[in-house]
Order: sequence, then structure tokens, then C-alpha cells
Amino acid sequence: MPRPANALIVDDEPHVVVLLRALLKELGVSTVWDAADGSAALEQVAAHSPEVVLLDLNLPQIGGLDVLARIKAEHPKLPVIVISAQSTLKTFDRARELGAEAYVLKYRAKSEVRSQISEALDRIGAGPTGAAAGDGAKQAGSA
Repeated sequence: MPRPANALIVDDEPHVVVLLRALLKELGVSTVWDAADGSAALEQVAAHSPEVVLLDLNLPQIGGLDVLARIKAEHPKLPVIVISAQSTLKTFDRARELGAEAYVLKYRAKSEVRSQISEALDRIGAGPTGAAAGDGAKQAGSA
């Protein structure tokens, strides 16, 4: 399976949405939707069936971890990449437990964020590989 061709960005910071759109375009993702809060994210997933979701955790209305849990409950095979400023081990572990394919710290250097998203998209495109997605999430969230 190739890399995802479309994505949903869920972030309430417009400048982050602009950055992620640009990075996804560079990485070959041709269609991108966005949502600024948890409720809108769930509506967008239902309306568009994205191939991957880039999800912030600090969101209005419904928090990102709750959104992640609901997405995975309703669409267990939909890959979710957490893109967050939260870097606590507890938050990282909870996102992984809920099924996040990767965890990227959004305020790292643009080149590093791009590289981590690219690696996550490659893993998603490669399909299920057992522990590889979990290992990749750990790599993306560490350092």
C-alpha cells in the first residue's frame, strides 16, 4: 500500500495547520482537510474518511486523547499520528495505548517534524507490521 494520499489535520493553532499542510504537500499528500476542535475532527472523519489523521492533544471541546479513543473505537484501522507540544511520558504512553501510530513533538525543528511525519507515513503505507508502528512511535516521541 502506498503512502496516504489524503489526511485530516486536527489542531486549533492556525499557524500549525499551515505548517502541517505544507509539510504534507511536500510529502505527497494531495488532499488535506482540517478541524480546529475535537467535535469538528469527529465530523470530518465521518464526512471524508481520511487515510491518516494528524492529531493535536490540546483541543477545545473534546480533548485529543478522547478524540483518539473515539476515532479508534469507530475506525480501528484509521492511522493517527499525534502531533503535540505535550512531551510527558504519561501522555505519550496513553496515546500509544489508545493506538496512535506515531507521536511527534510539533515544536521541534521543521526538518525534524517533516522527517518524523515522513517516517510515520512510510510505516502506514507499508501496512501492518506488528510492533514496528509502536517502535516507530517510540522513536518519534523520544530524544
